Amino acid sequence: MTEHNAAGSRWTDLERPPLNTTALRRGLIVPGRLWTSLDVVTATGSTNSDLTGRAGDLPEGAVLVAEEQTRGRGRLDRKWSAPARSGLFLSVLLRPGPDVPVERWGWLPLLTGVAVATAVARAAGVDTALKWPNDLLVTVGGEERKAGGILAERAGDDAVVVGIGLNVSLTESELPVPGAGSLALANAVSVDRDPLLRAVLRGVERWYGAWRDAAGDPAASGLQEAYAAGCATLGRPVRAELPGERQLVGDAVAVDGDGRLVIATEGGGQEAVGAGDVVHLRAA
Repeated sequence: MTEHNAAGSRWTDLERPPLNTTALRRGLIVPGRLWTSLDVVTATGSTNSDLTGRAGDLPEGAVLVAEEQTRGRGRLDRKWSAPARSGLFLSVLLRPGPDVPVERWGWLPLLTGVAVATAVARAAGVDTALKWPNDLLVTVGGEERKAGGILAERAGDDAVVVGIGLNVSLTESELPVPGAGSLALANAVSVDRDPLLRAVLRGVERWYGAWRDAAGDPAASGLQEAYAAGCATLGRPVRAELPGERQLVGDAVAVDGDGRLVIATEGGGQEAVGAGDVVHLRAA
């Protein structure tokens, strides 16, 4: 459905309206709370790159949202693309502060995953699962598909930029790669991005506050338990593609205190994986 009129329109797809920046700011930017600014741009290459480049001039809690990303990046520098206004593409600036040891900052993408999964369930009515370390899975026709991803990057010595990409209204023909998914394809009760974005940012604020209050301790903050409860990787056979072209095959049994995936191998040993690509295998 498209709109054409003599005066022109600020958008052309009535089924994909732009985000309401004024209402979002009114609902999210509250003195004394986490979010300090919220900007929505029509298009950009990468919100993570933009926000990282400006991090030195911004306070914690800056949010940058793009209606369209032309050079969005996932893990391992994979490209992330989608039609304009078909998803949520945003980055947030966090400064965990001196009370949170740097070695615990690796929990931030997992924390964000928990917040996004909860928000999607509440605002869109879609059951979601987390694939370690930072993919969001939905079920389409009985098949697990990736509908979102999270990418955290250091921004100077004291800040982290966390990017979120989530396919909301994409149709099958619009998917960037075969096997991808969207909330619409997972039978979402709503694909209205405004309440979904508010739910995502409020969820991040809640979990980030609890985690920071606990000095980044994932157990004391409840984050480790919440992540494990929502993680589809645990309890199933996996193959981890590790640096140096090494592979590790076994059963994913836990996420440890450092956010690493613990894999039990056939020989009876266990190995904690902190980086790499994990493939879910079918049970024998």
